[in-house]
Amino acid sequence: MPASPLDLTQAPTPAGLEWIDDAAEWPAFSRPSAAAGEGVWESSMAVEGMTCASCALTVEAALRAVPGVLAAEVGAASRRARVVWRAGSVRPSQWLAAVRAAGYRGVPLADLAVRTERRRAARQMLWRWLVAGLCMMQVMMYAWPAYVAAPGEISADAQALMRWASWVLSLPVMLFSCGPFLRAALRDARQRRLGMDTPVTLGILITFAVSSAGTFEPDGLFGAEVYFDSLNMFVFFLLSSRWLEARLRDRTGGALDMLLQRLPDGVERERADGRREQVAAHRVAVGNVLHVKPGEAFVADAVILEGETLADEALLSGESRPMPRGPGATVLAGSYNLAAAVRVRVTAVGEATRFAQIAALMDEAARSRPRLAQLADRIARPFLLAVLLAAAGAALYWWPQDPGHALMVAVAVLVVTCPCALSLATPAAMLAAAGALARRGVLVRRLQALEALARVDTVVFDKTGTLTHDALALGAVRTRAGVDRAQALAMAAALAARSLHPASRALAAAGRDTGNEDLWQVTGLVEEPGAGVRARLWRNGWPWPGELRLGSAAHCGIHADGAEAMTIWLADAQGMLAAFVLHEDLRADAQAAIARLQAMGLQVQLLSGDAGTAVARAASVLGIAEARGGCSPQRKLQALRGLQQRGRHTAMVGDGLNDGPVLAGADVSFAFGQAVPLAQAQADFVVPGGALMAIADTFALARRTLAVVRQNLAWAAVYNAVSVPLAVAGLMPAWLAGLGMAASSLLVVLNALRLSLALPAPEPAPLPVRVPRPVQEPG
Repeated sequence: MPASPLDLTQAPTPAGLEWIDDAAEWPAFSRPSAAAGEGVWESSMAVEGMTCASCALTVEAALRAVPGVLAAEVGAASRRARVVWRAGSVRPSQWLAAVRAAGYRGVPLADLAVRTERRRAARQMLWRWLVAGLCMMQVMMYAWPAYVAAPGEISADAQALMRWASWVLSLPVMLFSCGPFLRAALRDARQRRLGMDTPVTLGILITFAVSSAGTFEPDGLFGAEVYFDSLNMFVFFLLSSRWLEARLRDRTGGALDMLLQRLPDGVERERADGRREQVAAHRVAVGNVLHVKPGEAFVADAVILEGETLADEALLSGESRPMPRGPGATVLAGSYNLAAAVRVRVTAVGEATRFAQIAALMDEAARSRPRLAQLADRIARPFLLAVLLAAAGAALYWWPQDPGHALMVAVAVLVVTCPCALSLATPAAMLAAAGALARRGVLVRRLQALEALARVDTVVFDKTGTLTHDALALGAVRTRAGVDRAQALAMAAALAARSLHPASRALAAAGRDTGNEDLWQVTGLVEEPGAGVRARLWRNGWPWPGELRLGSAAHCGIHADGAEAMTIWLADAQGMLAAFVLHEDLRADAQAAIARLQAMGLQVQLLSGDAGTAVARAASVLGIAEARGGCSPQRKLQALRGLQQRGRHTAMVGDGLNDGPVLAGADVSFAFGQAVPLAQAQADFVVPGGALMAIADTFALARRTLAVVRQNLAWAAVYNAVSVPLAVAGLMPAWLAGLGMAASSLLVVLNALRLSLALPAPEPAPLPVRVPRPVQEPG
């Protein structure tokens, strides 16, 4: 049940967040959630300061506890949050303040503050790393004599001086470089939970306390040895791992950031008096006239009024080549203006743009938690408790022999067994794969689908709009003696322009290409469903003798048993004027994509609502052995369920327009083609471009992704199985434990990084393949 509304007049706005409560600013990071009810908004934000899955759960709990917040989802690997809230019951500043109170920093997505905060955090992390590295080198200089000198060779005064110097040099590391670990542990303690930084922080504090005691009281219980060198090396290695991990994570999961940051913060808008003004991108409205310079992105869907340019639409349509755009052409929000300045009129903004729909899909994927990641998250907390118990047990075992050594053994156990690698194993690989696919033109809606796709053994394709283009194409044209091709095509196009039949649309489009379709005027047109049209044609006030007919052979009174393909006839009282042969175009890469899928061991089937003979002809060209025509969406679903009952794992590829039931029923689904309504598509993968090879790439990458996840999980298990006994046995010093933990996490992320480089750049499309349709009557 939604919480009771707050009295917004009484609740103060947290300092620094006043601007975000301005409703005019909400479209920059939010969108109305019509499905959730009137006045409900869905907002996206970046969350800084998270290091593990436990942090994500804490942020979720803090957000859900705010009255007026209806739902919250947080992704640890992507560091993103989705908040559904009711305007009038809560202000954005209040749920952002709740994130701050939990010890994290929330920044609205698609805001300049996100980039500013990321740069600030990166610089601060780099400074912490530099301070730790400098102090580590200096402390090692003071520790080195103790390693190489013979007993009694160093005087007590010299030894005390080196200890004090090491203690002083360790203070900046403790007070500055260790800040993130100490704050995270304190935050976890306040929340009464165990986080990834808890054992690390305990190890740091124990090492510093034991070494400080040995420095202050050389003859005391812990005076035998100090461990400032191990402390500084451990912190340096850990910060090195965190810094590299952050850089690599931004690279592997950075496709969403790259997409969201395509929109500029401001744009030049033309006022009514002709003067220009700079306005925020989210304040642009439909009908505004904008001036877009070369190198800038279009902030909204628009029509070009003046200027000719090239537009980069790679992330929006999957088209890797710049597209020419001139006056009257449409440009898409999020595409780049490459060549020249243009003047445009806005036609769609915000959620109405394809860019916003794609961004929403990718944002949803970034927040999702794959099944293996959820399993790792559930294991992590009990594992942390086991680590603390193991460390305590090891300390108790070694305490009678040497209390100082006992505590350092406990530190080694705490540090070396930190489950960071286990927590990162799955989400790092999944995000890397999703980023690689996004750059290839495939949008991943659910990361879990990558795991399911790797197990698929049967791929079912729809035909029309998926394997083939939506429209028919004009092939050969035969004419009666004395009638030239251009004249016949212009006459047929004039008649076909009044019909909605696919064959008529193909003839009308072909006539428009010649520019002659307007030479003829049509009067008295009558369409006979299932047959064709008939009418009178006039040119320059002179009629063509008698009535003309366009359509099937029977409609035109022509005997045509020998027609090899779909033929549309044009006839007058004397008989045939022209015959137009239409072809169905397979997509350019259909044959190569099908062959690649079959080479991967996948069984490929074709289910289509088209006539059986047309489906059989296309299947023959593509090399698909099992094909079925005349299938309604319900029959497609029945066929798919039959495959599943036989133990097959299925993936369905359809155009998303009439394949909703079968897409929902498949184990994994692809919505294919630019006609897909992205806002409503429920497929696991969306391929907005026209490249079928992208589907084969997705299968290949899904298999590699699952292999990488298994490698990461196996490495995390083997690493702990080897390192824990060594640490408990006292054979692993603290600095080596820190190096091992840092290297383990880094190896997992580096292994995932291979996935972001796995897909080659798209190759230029080959020439299209045309498949003749069997003879059938137009209508």
